[in-house]
Amino acid sequence: MGDNDSDRTPGTAREDEVMPALVQAIVREAPRVAAAVPVTAAAALGRWRGGQEHRARPGEPEAIRALRGLPVWIVERVHGALELTVRALPPVAGAAAGLGDRVTGTFAFGSLNTEAEALREARFFDTSRPGAVEVIAGLVSRLVEHEAVAGSLGADAAGDEEAVAAAHGAAYLAVAVVTAAGVLGDAAYDKVAAQIGLGLGVASALLPSRSMPVVYEEAVLAKKRAEYRLPAFGSMQVAVRDHVFALAEGPVAEPGEFADNGLVEVVDGGVLVRTGRETGVLEVRMRVLAEPPAKIDTQGWHEVAEVSWPARRGDATFVGPKHYNHRRIATPPRPGDLRVRVYAYGRDDVETENYELVVWEAPPAPAVVHARADRLGHRLRGEPEPPGVDLPEAAYRWVSQSALSEGATVTVVVGLTLREVLQAFGADIREPEPIEDLLDSDLEFGPWVTASEVDGIVLAIEENGIRGAQREVLAELSREGRAASMFWNVNAVSRLSFARDGELLASDELGRSLGDDPEVAAAVEGLDFHDWRDRYEKGLVAVERFTGRGLTVEDFDEIQEAGMGYPLADL
Repeated sequence: MGDNDSDRTPGTAREDEVMPALVQAIVREAPRVAAAVPVTAAAALGRWRGGQEHRARPGEPEAIRALRGLPVWIVERVHGALELTVRALPPVAGAAAGLGDRVTGTFAFGSLNTEAEALREARFFDTSRPGAVEVIAGLVSRLVEHEAVAGSLGADAAGDEEAVAAAHGAAYLAVAVVTAAGVLGDAAYDKVAAQIGLGLGVASALLPSRSMPVVYEEAVLAKKRAEYRLPAFGSMQVAVRDHVFALAEGPVAEPGEFADNGLVEVVDGGVLVRTGRETGVLEVRMRVLAEPPAKIDTQGWHEVAEVSWPARRGDATFVGPKHYNHRRIATPPRPGDLRVRVYAYGRDDVETENYELVVWEAPPAPAVVHARADRLGHRLRGEPEPPGVDLPEAAYRWVSQSALSEGATVTVVVGLTLREVLQAFGADIREPEPIEDLLDSDLEFGPWVTASEVDGIVLAIEENGIRGAQREVLAELSREGRAASMFWNVNAVSRLSFARDGELLASDELGRSLGDDPEVAAAVEGLDFHDWRDRYEKGLVAVERFTGRGLTVEDFDEIQEAGMGYPLADL
């Protein structure tokens, strides 16, 4: 290959020639540029791990796409702060020659009025100088590895988390801006805005792949310790692998057999909990307390066990899918002895499986099992398994996955025809309307009902309605036999009601006394309404017991497929 410029591969030999001059410019100018970057914006860049996902436009360089993903406030604050400093930066002799010729002629360039000026000018420069942005990005990627530059990229940062992040972000931004200024010279129409925009774009594309300074992890931990408050509450979606999920500070050792207590095991690096399901995702709640719980409440849980765990550094959390971890909850971010109490429910029936952990600081103590009721726990401990328990409310769990999940009233009537039931509800039986129209109208949260007659028993459903739970209505519905209804809404308000022979027998919130009528008592016998799980489903079981007929998923599907509902007049 000859020495003639036309024989050279663009962006290779010429880059080698200009590198020494760019290194000198960075060593000389970058500290001044970095010092001018606002701390808040520099710290945001230092922490940057990619912004809003933007679809790449045809031929768009990665740096321009990354610049579009930055919050506007960062772009505008950096532009305003660096404008005078960058204006004084000198070009690097010969650097612009590798950019190629400017596009000439007439072409269109679209820009939003809300677009930051630095972004607009960087995009315009890319349009007028195709391939130039990639040249600048390639130079910066090489320069940050150069021994004369790499040592100044925030490696000596000190201070709190924001200071360390700001030193890291400002250092990379300064290298990118000085490089852009040195290469562009007068090649851009608004050179200062373009230089800052391109520097921001190149830096924000590069920073997610660069390691933070070694002191950053400790700075983050110190910040967490300063900001941590007790008590702390939260929940997370937790990943289950091989029948285990972990509360851990980092990687953990392999689990044992859970033979000690059948539920929780302390290993190097964290605490492991044995699950019923083999893999998947579970939502787990955790409470971190300032002192031990006042009492041990095992009601509503199958297994409860607690262990002591010596945290090495603290800040232990659950491992879960990244997009679910917005509600992250962690143990105190400091070393020390912790007591961890694990509550488990539904391990024998993984459809209802859930967990809660309670954590507090306490001296080491022996492991304790407070409740042992599921078959899995007995099996792991080597104990005889108890017989399985068939829960009647399980038959109604489909409701939580249906259109009735947030709020409804289900009423079952014995002794009246479908026509008579609708009249008692206050419906005009001559004017049914498509359910879709009712949902799309102002009546979505107003009074309307769907109903079906099955084997002489009428099933009435109100989505977000309450007419069937009104005392006068239910008494009227029972005038020739009996009626019962279960109401619930999204605010956890509920009402379970029973009527017979035109008389209301009982009507109250779930869990409250429903009087001493023997048939009502038989309907609710064995149903634990104080346990928050499946409460509305238990209420539907009571309705079925009292009337002799419940609402099945097949019934609901048929009513939905019929697709007709009745608006209710005021009573």
